[in-house]
Amino acid sequence: MERASCGQVIKCKAAVCWEPNKPFSIEEIEVAPPKAHEVRIQIKYTSICRSDDHAVRGRISNLKFPIILGHEGSGVVESIGEGVTNFQTGDHVIPLYIPQCGECSCCLNPESNFCLKNDLIQGKGLMADNTSRFTYKGRVIHHFMSSSTFTEYTVVNEISLCRIDSTANLEKVCLIGCGFSTGYGAAINTAKVKPGTSCVVFGLGGVGLSAIIGCKVSGAKQIIAVDINKDKFSKAKEVGATECINPQEYTKPIHEVITEMTNGGADYSFECIGTIDTMLAAFQSSHFGFGTCVIVGLAPPTSLISFSPSLLLTGRTLKGSVFGGWKSKDGVPQLALDYLSKKFDLDPLVTNVMPFEKIDESFELLRSGESIRTVLQMTDEDN
Repeated sequence: MERASCGQVIKCKAAVCWEPNKPFSIEEIEVAPPKAHEVRIQIKYTSICRSDDHAVRGRISNLKFPIILGHEGSGVVESIGEGVTNFQTGDHVIPLYIPQCGECSCCLNPESNFCLKNDLIQGKGLMADNTSRFTYKGRVIHHFMSSSTFTEYTVVNEISLCRIDSTANLEKVCLIGCGFSTGYGAAINTAKVKPGTSCVVFGLGGVGLSAIIGCKVSGAKQIIAVDINKDKFSKAKEVGATECINPQEYTKPIHEVITEMTNGGADYSFECIGTIDTMLAAFQSSHFGFGTCVIVGLAPPTSLISFSPSLLLTGRTLKGSVFGGWKSKDGVPQLALDYLSKKFDLDPLVTNVMPFEKIDESFELLRSGESIRTVLQMTDEDN
C-alpha cells in the first residue's frame, strides 16, 4: 500500500469483482481523495454478509461491474473533504449502507428509517456527483451500497457514515454495519416484541441469530428457531432460542407445527432467509387475530408472494424491515454503546477472523453453512 498525504491518491489492495460468478481478484487500485462532503476511511475490518454473496452470484439485477463489494465494516477516518465538519482524522467509524441525510421525506418521518439518497434502489455504484473514487489502471471501478468495504481504503459521503466510541472493538462492531442491526432491530424496532410473548425465527444465519438476540433482550418467553441445518441449533440456543426445529423432520407443514407449539401461532414471526416459501410459512405461523410477521430476508427481485387475503383480514400484520428500522446515523453509535455496556454480545456471531486475502474462502464458508460471520482483517502495517 502506498501512503499519501491528505488530498492525494492512495494506492492500496482491494478485492475487485470484475463480473458475476467469478472469484474475487486482489488488485492494487487507486483511491481518489474525498471531494466536498466526503470522507476517506481506512477500513480495519469487514465481514461477509449474504447480500454480498447475492451480488457475487448476480442476483442483484441493477449492479454495475466491475465493483468493490462489502458493506459491513469498521475503520478510521484518514481524510475529509471540503465542508465536512462532523468528522476528523482518527475518528473510529462505521460506513452506513442506509444513509441518513436528515432532509428527505423518509428521514423526516419518525416512522421510517429509509433515506431517499440511498443507492440500494438505483444501484448507480457512483458517488453523488456520478463519478467513482476507485480506479484500476485508469479503469473505473464501481462502489457498492454507498460503502464498499472490501478494500483497504474507501470513500463515502458523510451522510453514509457515523462516528462510534473509540473504545469499541472494531473487529466485533463491524457487524453492526448490517447483519446484527438488521436482525436485532427487526425484533426491537419493527416488531416491538413485548415481554412474555412467543417468537419464531426462520433462518439461523447472522441475521436470524441477531433476531433471536433481539427477542431475548425484549423479554420473549418462547423463542423457536427454524432451520434445515441442525448444526446451527447449538448456536441458536446459545444466543437465546428456547427450542429448535427442522422442517424436514415433519410430515405436516411447518406452520402447523409451530401453531401447535405456540397454542395458536406465534405472537411474532421473523423470516430471515429470503425465499417465498419461508415468507409464507412465517406469515402463516403468526397467531390468528393478532400475530405480527416481519419479512427481513432478501428475495430475488422477480419473486412474487401470493396468499389468501383472509390471513390479513383476520387480524395478522405483515411488515417489512430494512436495517432493523434504525435511523442509521442515530442508531449505530447507540448500538456500539449498548455493545460496550454488554446489553448484548456479538462474540457468538463471529465464527472466524481471517486475513483479507482469504476472501474467496470466506464466501465458501458462508455458502456451506460453516460460518455465521467471517470477519476479514485488512492487512496493512497499522493492524
